Amino acid sequence: MFHLYWADEGGVPAGDRGLAYGDGLFETMSVTGDRPPLLAYHLDRLSRDAGRLAIPAARSELEKVCSQALARYSGHYGARPWVLKLTLTRGSGGRGYRPEPGIQPNLVISHSTAPAPADTDGVVVDFSRVPLTVNPLFAGIKSLNRLEQVMAARELRGEIYEVLMSNRDGHVVEGTRTNLFVRSGDAWITPPSATLAVAGVMRRYVLDRLHTAGEEVREAPLSLVDLVGERCQGLWLTNSVLGVVSVRNLAGHDLPVDQRLATIVGSPAILD
Repeated sequence: MFHLYWADEGGVPAGDRGLAYGDGLFETMSVTGDRPPLLAYHLDRLSRDAGRLAIPAARSELEKVCSQALARYSGHYGARPWVLKLTLTRGSGGRGYRPEPGIQPNLVISHSTAPAPADTDGVVVDFSRVPLTVNPLFAGIKSLNRLEQVMAARELRGEIYEVLMSNRDGHVVEGTRTNLFVRSGDAWITPPSATLAVAGVMRRYVLDRLHTAGEEVREAPLSLVDLVGERCQGLWLTNSVLGVVSVRNLAGHDLPVDQRLATIVGSPAILD
């Protein structure tokens, strides 16, 4: 169904469309031992969004490859957390933007050590100077087109853990690698899915957990006052590898920090 490449054995062909045009998508998932807690969520998104891009990738085949990868790499890490990455491209072939009919997708499997956990006392965050543009046709897809995030991530210096990106309407949408949740009044607020460059699997899991817990949740645009105004009871970053991270300072403004969202969601090590 697709050409499979193990990154530690060699790269994809030079004519790969993901390399040439960003014509593909990817997933990065946290693994403890041989268990990726959010595997089902990752496979759901990868197969669904591949369909949106008209890249053939059956969920069952992706699941088989994940099983192979877990068996292949889990022994390198023992009980330590690590990261499994799947990069799916449309394949190789076709001069210019138009792909050749019937080309087979390429799937590249790689792995790496997990990043250090964030400070439980909260992290320092700033605003990015790089604007975020989201094409409605591709909203939420974790595609290989991440140049805006790359440029924004260059602003991460010193103790700055993350920078938040805003769209042309001035609404704060997401971080370079994280989605956002704000506690305001009696509700949790997160930017609407249609405005997101990446709709993270951890975001989806957090929403599921909040709904299960009977919490009020709203998808609504976030302005500056929502984040640093007196109604803000906390700001959290979410990412499937980083988990749920509290923000203690945003662009010089101290924010309240507590573990209520992490408590509702649970530890990434035991997510099902």
